[in-house]
Amino acid sequence: MTLLAAVVLLCLSGWVALYVILCNINGSRGYEWNCRLVTLLHGVLVVCITAYIGYVDGPWPFTYPGTKNTPLQISAMVLSLSYFIFDMVWCMYFRTEGPVMLAHHTVSILGIMVTLWLGESGVESCAVLFGSEITNPLLQARWFLRRTGRYETALGEAVDLAFVLLFVFMRVFVGGAMLYCELISPRPRFFIKCGGVAMYALSWVFMVDIWRFAKRKYGSKMAQWREQGARSLKNGAVVGDDAHEGKLD
Repeated sequence: MTLLAAVVLLCLSGWVALYVILCNINGSRGYEWNCRLVTLLHGVLVVCITAYIGYVDGPWPFTYPGTKNTPLQISAMVLSLSYFIFDMVWCMYFRTEGPVMLAHHTVSILGIMVTLWLGESGVESCAVLFGSEITNPLLQARWFLRRTGRYETALGEAVDLAFVLLFVFMRVFVGGAMLYCELISPRPRFFIKCGGVAMYALSWVFMVDIWRFAKRKYGSKMAQWREQGARSLKNGAVVGDDAHEGKLD
């Protein structure tokens, strides 16, 4: 564990160094812009690594939860643990996130730490990392589009739609299936199962926020489309009446 702690601190220093370098190179963009670049890099890296773990290196998380950690699983968890510590401290210092996101980071940090300490259930942790981080690049893309004035475009619509659909599919349906396999398996420890329940509950909290966003955004668009349709029908009716009156004359 001492070696693992040293590696986590080394990776944490790497994330901090990357952030400092970005702030020096890209200082005009602001602190949050550069922090989100770090977040985007972490999301892409961890999705690629955990996808390889789940689909190639194995074992399959739905079938073999609670198994011993592999070196690649440990590497992915150390990478994410160090990032989550960096991002948690950054968010607390700049006060940019609410209690739900801070709770998500806290559960993630504690879950990865316990998994590394036990030396098992790394396959489930990596599966959770994959499912939770796969929407991260879209989330960051949405933020960057807003900051550059390109959000109200077809690209912004595509990013929003892809984010909502992918979040619902991965967090609710795939995450629910993963949690079910975790709970019915005799191998995972009880508190690992409790951590899985907590992460899934947080996914539903995020899901409520996303539902409110989707309802507000697409509900207003539907109202605009209905209003435009009614206006078009009304204008068409007026044109028809005028044309009929012209024939009478």
